[in-house]
Amino acid sequence: MLKTTETVLAAHRATAATIIKKLERHGMDGYFCATSSEAVELVRSWMHEGDSVTWGGSETFKETGMKTALETAGCYRMLDRTAASTPEEQREMWRDRTSAEWFFMSANALTLDGELVNIDGNSDRLSLLLHGPAHVVVLVGMNKLVTDVDAGFKRIRTVACPLNAARLHTNTPCELTGTCAECHAAGCMCCNVVVTRHSRHEGRIRVVLIGENLGY
Repeated sequence: MLKTTETVLAAHRATAATIIKKLERHGMDGYFCATSSEAVELVRSWMHEGDSVTWGGSETFKETGMKTALETAGCYRMLDRTAASTPEEQREMWRDRTSAEWFFMSANALTLDGELVNIDGNSDRLSLLLHGPAHVVVLVGMNKLVTDVDAGFKRIRTVACPLNAARLHTNTPCELTGTCAECHAAGCMCCNVVVTRHSRHEGRIRVVLIGENLGY
C-alpha cells in the first residue's frame, strides 16, 4: 500500500509541475501540496492577522479543513454571506466581500493547460473570482483535472452537477434523472459558464493543487 501511495504521489507531483508552469504563463500562481493539511499550512503562511476572508460555495474549502482552520485561528475577519439575513445586511456584506483580502473557492475543473472551468447559478462565486478581492485562492483536488475545456464541461455535466444537485436539492433534471438536460429550470446551476484562461493581474489568482480527491 505504501508503494502504491508513493507512486500515486509521484505521478501527482509530476502532473502538478506541468500544470503549474502553464498557470504561470497565464498570469496565475500554482502550487502543489501532497495533503490538505500541507495546503492549510501553506495558505496561512501567506496571510496576516486581521485580514478579511470570504468564500464561495465550496465543499473543498470545508473538506480540506481550511475553513475550520481560519475560523478557529480567531485572527481573521471572516465574511460569511450566510450571516446576512435582511436585504440591507446582504448589500453591506456584498460590499465587504468584494473588497476582501482573501477569497476562497474551488474549481469545477482544471485543464492540463492551466485553465479554470466553472459554472454557477447565482454567480456569487464567479463574480468574486473575476473581480474584487485582492487575492483568490483556488483549492483543487487532483480529481478535478481534465484534458481540455470540453472535457471540463463534460465533467461538470456528468459529475459535478448531478452530485451538487443531489446535495442542494435543486429539483433540476440533473437531480431527478442524474444527467444534464441543459435546462432552464428555476434552480439551474449552469446559468453562467466561465473559462479563466488568463489573469491580467499577476499573482492575484493562486491555484493550490492537492494530492487528494476533494469536492465534486
